[in-house]
Amino acid sequence: MSPYRTLLVCSVALLAAGCGTADKLKNIGQPPALSAINDPTTTAGYRPVKMPMPQPTPVHYAANSLWQSGSRSFFKDQRARQVGDLLTVIVTITDKAEIDNATARSRSGSDSVGAGGAVGTVIDKFLLPGYVNSSDLADVTSASSQSGSGTVDRSETLQTKVAAVVTQVLPNGNLVIEGRQEVRVNFEVRELIVAGVIRPEDIGAENTIDSAKIAEARISYGGRGQITDVQQPRYGAQALDILLPF
Repeated sequence: MSPYRTLLVCSVALLAAGCGTADKLKNIGQPPALSAINDPTTTAGYRPVKMPMPQPTPVHYAANSLWQSGSRSFFKDQRARQVGDLLTVIVTITDKAEIDNATARSRSGSDSVGAGGAVGTVIDKFLLPGYVNSSDLADVTSASSQSGSGTVDRSETLQTKVAAVVTQVLPNGNLVIEGRQEVRVNFEVRELIVAGVIRPEDIGAENTIDSAKIAEARISYGGRGQITDVQQPRYGAQALDILLPF
């Protein structure tokens, strides 16, 4: 990286750090502000979901029949089925992984080259007299070894509930949902975000769905506030971690 580019990156980092510091100084003694309730489709970065869809089935009614082609049920219920409807997502994540790997590799080799008879005599007397013995012209020895080991021991548990809103109905009837929840305790805000694609058939009678039945699930659980700020490295340390090559 050129010195000018490094200076530019450092300047931008310091400017961003200065703006963030000014905001924090202004809010000293104040609890973190909660986000305003907004339409999820109007937030920055929102993109409608596009997935492969089957061919649409024409809707028709049979004579003297109340059934409509393409319907999934005969009686109407109160479960979420269109844009703006709400449902409860039961987030249950219990992951545990234990992996222990070890590898070892070694290799050795030895090669030698010599000459005898008339060729050896010519080499000893005329070509390389007094420097090398023709029977031991070259002797090559090589050896290499490598070993490695790795261990993974991870355990994650998360159980909670969050209300989500239907933001889109796909052509095949599947629903795109997104739910956000913010809880402030003292000077720390905990955020929970759930988004993905679900099937109406997987919604329970109580208008709930398990997080394991969400396709393309995006679940985020984190926080912001004084405790989170203390746990994060300072802006200067983060900038150095990016810029330093060692």
